[in-house]
Amino acid sequence: MLRISSLDTPPPSISGDQGWPLFSIAATRQIERDCANRLPPHTLMERAGLAIVRLAMAIAPHAQHIWIACGPGNNGGDGFEAAAQLQARLPHTRIMVSEVREPSQLPADAQISWNKAQQAGVLWVNNCPGDLGLQDLCIDALLGIGLKPRADHKPSDAHQRLQQLLEQVTQCACPVLCIDIASGLDADTGQYLPEFAPHTPSNPSPRHTLALLTLQPGLFTAQGRDACGQIWWDDLGCGIASRQADASIHQPVAHLSATANLQAQLRQHTSHKGSFGDVAVLGGEGLSQRGLSMTGAAWLAALAALHSGAGRVMLALLDESHPQGITPWPEIMLRQPSAQDWSQSTVVCGCGGGQAVQAWLPHILEQAPQLVLDADALNAIAASPALAQQLTARAARQQPTILTPHPLEAARLLQTSTAAIQANRLQACLQLAQKFQCTALLKGSGTVIANAQRQIWINSSGNPRLATGGTGDVLAGHIGALWAQGSNADKAAIQGAFKHGHTADQWPADRPFSASALAMHLTQ
Repeated sequence: MLRISSLDTPPPSISGDQGWPLFSIAATRQIERDCANRLPPHTLMERAGLAIVRLAMAIAPHAQHIWIACGPGNNGGDGFEAAAQLQARLPHTRIMVSEVREPSQLPADAQISWNKAQQAGVLWVNNCPGDLGLQDLCIDALLGIGLKPRADHKPSDAHQRLQQLLEQVTQCACPVLCIDIASGLDADTGQYLPEFAPHTPSNPSPRHTLALLTLQPGLFTAQGRDACGQIWWDDLGCGIASRQADASIHQPVAHLSATANLQAQLRQHTSHKGSFGDVAVLGGEGLSQRGLSMTGAAWLAALAALHSGAGRVMLALLDESHPQGITPWPEIMLRQPSAQDWSQSTVVCGCGGGQAVQAWLPHILEQAPQLVLDADALNAIAASPALAQQLTARAARQQPTILTPHPLEAARLLQTSTAAIQANRLQACLQLAQKFQCTALLKGSGTVIANAQRQIWINSSGNPRLATGGTGDVLAGHIGALWAQGSNADKAAIQGAFKHGHTADQWPADRPFSASALAMHLTQ
């Protein structure tokens, strides 16, 4: 489970559903320059070193050895500064440093901190010490957000040295504290550059990341969540949180939805079932071309809508052979697709729809006042320019739509590859939202939500329990129910994604997990 903890600095003031601001690398660099210009020389690096020291001592209070791998830039300078301050505070702890570049080649600030570490008596070593124990600590100060791909394919000695130390950090058996972000990750996308990606699986030791000045998107999506572990943040006394609305500061590229209103909607005594909206689910083809029944997906979406507080839930199965009558959940009303008035409900379409859903999509796209499109509905639209055009036209008629693709479905909609989607998840989600003039929710580690107005959110909840069949159908039904109860499209997607993941995060270890169980516990 992802947690953000702030060192001294209180959480930023969050208005509405904006959440924690996430800044791009370029914006962070500008903020860093602005802060440095207002402070005496070397102050920011001293503050960074102190923040690292405080967190290191909290993470590994009984460490006998602390190894710091320092890179060629100011991230390495932060590491040298931390080494000097750790040596002064922990005289009986062995503080060791490995470096990539000679001090004469370091930036000016980093050179100052390198000299301080030397004067403090820090021990220089060539490689990761072999005697690091579980109580010890490794500090990754190799690259941070200063990651840059090589201009050519001829690795220098420094580059090879950097890769060597990075691999040793990855394999370190003790807890690892990364400065800014796990080295090798692009802080804008959360993806490893191929030349810095770990060659072997990392040891399952605890990982922490101390973000300095700002938080970046790459900490929270794609490979970032696994690589960075628990996120800590220190704005180095620069008041980034209180200044985020200042027009002179670069605006956040996205926001992190780290909280959501998890309380059930207060129901007045005069409420009735019509007060909380209708959800109509269309999906559940009978036997697919592979001979598989798809009805379970539609049932899961309906079950999630039911347990998420919708006033009424109707289920229209595309399986014509399915018996109509009493359902396993009597509260869910079975309807023939031709008998359902699609213009009067929030519609969830596509879950298990197979090929059969394609024939219904022109009518659904025309009629549904609020529409959640998932799974096979998305595949059908990706394959049909006419349906894609009809989807885009909904916005002009004030008929909002939420798309909930996984990366492969997103790739089909954007006519690209899954690898291209995952290479920049924020940009891909924004492209979906703008292309179809809707709210797009790109599923995966660090689910991304975007709208056509270029607002982007990253969801912070969820864990690998959700990597099981049917959980996406549950999410679609849950979002539909929140939307039917009065949320707007953006809020329904943001809060739906968070609650969906949060429920999995809170799941008791001794309780079996499944998509249907998840659907029935969304109200807890």
